[in-house]
Amino acid sequence: MLFWHVPAPNEAMLISGSKRQAQDTQFRIVTGHGSFVMPIKQKARMLSLALREAEIVEDCVTQQGIRLRVRAVAVFKVGDDAVSIANAARRFLAEQDRMEELVGRIFAGHLRSIVGGLTVEQIIRERDRVAQEVKQGSHSEMEKLGIVVDALQIQEIDDATGYIDNLAAPHAAAVASQARIAQAKSDQEAAEREQQAAALKAEYERDTAIKRAGFHAETEQVNARAAQAGPLAEARYSQETIEEQTALAERQAQLAAQRLEAEVRRPADAEAYRQRTLAEAARDRAKFEADGGAYTERTLAQAQADANSARAASLKDGNQELIAANRIVENLPALADAASRGISGANLTVLNGTDGVNDMAAGLVGQGMAILNALRNGAPGADKAASVNGKPSLRVTESN
Repeated sequence: MLFWHVPAPNEAMLISGSKRQAQDTQFRIVTGHGSFVMPIKQKARMLSLALREAEIVEDCVTQQGIRLRVRAVAVFKVGDDAVSIANAARRFLAEQDRMEELVGRIFAGHLRSIVGGLTVEQIIRERDRVAQEVKQGSHSEMEKLGIVVDALQIQEIDDATGYIDNLAAPHAAAVASQARIAQAKSDQEAAEREQQAAALKAEYERDTAIKRAGFHAETEQVNARAAQAGPLAEARYSQETIEEQTALAERQAQLAAQRLEAEVRRPADAEAYRQRTLAEAARDRAKFEADGGAYTERTLAQAQADANSARAASLKDGNQELIAANRIVENLPALADAASRGISGANLTVLNGTDGVNDMAAGLVGQGMAILNALRNGAPGADKAASVNGKPSLRVTESN
């Protein structure tokens, strides 16, 4: 509305010209809500309740006579109560923009007073104490001004004479020495850690190299196996083929040996056995014939000698009966020879080997002797000529 005024949350509205007064003031204070302002009769103004900051830079002299430049910051605002608003309105309403400067001057005066009663060491070590004493010393004045101080901080202390630097020199040297020692120790520890790290790194690299070499060797071995798999398989197949061919050749050799045994060796052995048997038979036959001929000749010779003796004795005794037999005896060799030739051309079956041949020859001669004895004895001896010593001697058969 045209005549309705509402202050901001951080403002206080001061209405002058009103007869209603909540406090013992010449104006009405409105905060947090609006109010109707009668035109011409009333006038409304705003007082800021926002937080303000005053920077204080002041040259101070300590209890020791040492000049210091102190830099501080004060944070303040107008109090929220009606009394503080009224006090601030009476003093700063027309000069709200210069409130920081005015409040800073008040704090500067109290700061000089507090620093003048302290030493440099106390100011340096007890900055909070200095700020608290400045705040407490200005409390009554700030209350009259309607100001509430929220914080006061000493930010910096400058020493143009170098006292603070000299004061700090021993400590700085000690600190520097300790810093160097600490730095050396730190460097030593760092070097040891670096050495340990280098050793660990070298050990790790060695283990890695060993593992890599192992992996490479395994890979090469696998690759070599893979590369040799084909030739090995081919060689194995060739070996199996050769073994099969060898086995086949052995079986064929066995079959050939069996065939040779059946077709050549056995028939050859049989033929050799046959030839050997025939040769032995021919040898025995020739031997039989030779033995028979020799025995026949010996027997005939003996028989002729006996006949000649007998004939001589017969002729000497005048035995005329034997004269007739003389012819037979004279022809006996011819008869024996004819009989021998007949035997040699005949197919003989000898029943008792060499004895049989001897018996056969003896039989021939014996027959002749039987005839001669028969003639000698004057009795028939034809019946006895067929045997010698009561047993037959041989059998002659003709072969076709």
